[in-house]
Amino acid sequence: MDQTDLIAALQHRSQGAITTFKPDQWRAVEGLCHGPAPILLVQRTGWGKSLVYFAATLALRQAGAGPTLLISPLLALIRDQIRAASALGLVAESITSENAEHWDRISAALARDAVDLLLISPERLGSEAFLSDRFSGMLGRVALFVIDEAHCISDWGHDFRPDYQRIRRLLTARLPPKVALLATTATANDRVTADIEAQLGPTTRTIRGPLGRESLQLQTISLPTRAARYAWLADVLPQVPGSGIIYTLTTREADRLAGWLRRRGLAVEPYHAQITDSGGLEASAHRQRREDGLRSNRLKALVATTALGLGFDKPDLAFVFHYQRPASLLQYYQQVGRAGRALESAYGVLLAGQEDEGVVQSFIDNAFPLESESRAVLEALAPASAGLSVTQLAAQTFLLESEVEQIVRLLAAREPPPVVRAGIRWLATAAPYDPESARIKALARVRRQEWRQMKAYARTWGCLMRFLVRDLGDHDPGRCGRCAHCLGRPLLPRRPQRASVSAAKAYLALAGSGGLSF
Repeated sequence: MDQTDLIAALQHRSQGAITTFKPDQWRAVEGLCHGPAPILLVQRTGWGKSLVYFAATLALRQAGAGPTLLISPLLALIRDQIRAASALGLVAESITSENAEHWDRISAALARDAVDLLLISPERLGSEAFLSDRFSGMLGRVALFVIDEAHCISDWGHDFRPDYQRIRRLLTARLPPKVALLATTATANDRVTADIEAQLGPTTRTIRGPLGRESLQLQTISLPTRAARYAWLADVLPQVPGSGIIYTLTTREADRLAGWLRRRGLAVEPYHAQITDSGGLEASAHRQRREDGLRSNRLKALVATTALGLGFDKPDLAFVFHYQRPASLLQYYQQVGRAGRALESAYGVLLAGQEDEGVVQSFIDNAFPLESESRAVLEALAPASAGLSVTQLAAQTFLLESEVEQIVRLLAAREPPPVVRAGIRWLATAAPYDPESARIKALARVRRQEWRQMKAYARTWGCLMRFLVRDLGDHDPGRCGRCAHCLGRPLLPRRPQRASVSAAKAYLALAGSGGLSF
């Protein structure tokens, strides 16, 4: 299918919404349809990376090829991708923890070659039994393999996911040798890009574009105390049109800040991985309801951790405010890039506080388990021929279940892996354990440098967009002309009202004493 025919098909399926390809979009689609060389697509948020793999899927399917297999890291992102693919008439299905009751139906449809696009999370690649049961007949027919948010492959990236490294095993052991391979990301600096290229193979073609966002207006504000930032948000949110996201570093802060803003009469909700609901909804359904509330503008904002980030798609998101500085500019760009995809102007405001230094340093120090903890898990598994569950391992090692889960997932991503999963149990293998001390120290050094760059961004008096995208590998950007520094004036007020600060202090004092529940 040539470019004209493919555009005509997409235009018909999208009711005229898609009328042309950007040059790099067509280069990628053409490469996927006609060559086996892997393609790494590094393009800004909102550029249209998903159109590349949807269009390539359509072209390959109409040529009689097999389905597309898409690895996607978050349930919220998978839901958005299913919605977008279905709007183009593609038969898209997902196998996730949310839809286990449909797995048999989906497996049967895959066996009939009645699915154009299958989405799964990288965690599903960790179970050999799952792959054999659900994909035994499909993997040999996959025509296009897509790794979305590919920076998760790299442990140098801001959102490393150990399960992503299992993708290499899938590529070499199970997929057809001629499968087309696409990896996409908006947040890969030069170091991360080089690591992804090395993992995808020596013939990888990287298609990289400028990362600046024309609609984003950036501003940084230093408000060291929590009360000042609480007050600023309560003052500014009613003045800003539209709806958006407020990012915090921790779930506790998300709950506490959302409670404050609700008391000020604002329609906001917290959003994080630990949300529970007294109304009987499953946590995932409750999070989805909050996502829908933001999409429909019933909510003014979600106060969110990184659980709301990758791929959340609301084209008219009017602002992204950061209550605290994130750990890196890679992470900040990914989050602030949620705003203004289909608007002429949107705000991205970074608030800097005195406590975020300690929080980020704690994240860096605890990014990897201690060697003694990993050895304790392996020693517990060694005599257990039938394996042990995470709960059993936690009881034997006196670690938290979340700590054990991190340890076994990291170990299972090694090559060869010292542990493997068998259902809900983990088994030790004959592979030796390497603590990788030098690599972990190197990663910590990189993380500290990234944090220094984040702090430098918050202090700079130059063009904010230029500072941001140069750090991400866009080496020749001009001044944006839209940020507070380029304009020479604040976009939004730099200081809160005194009365609001006083009210915030009282609220925080009550919250700290346990007098409030969230």
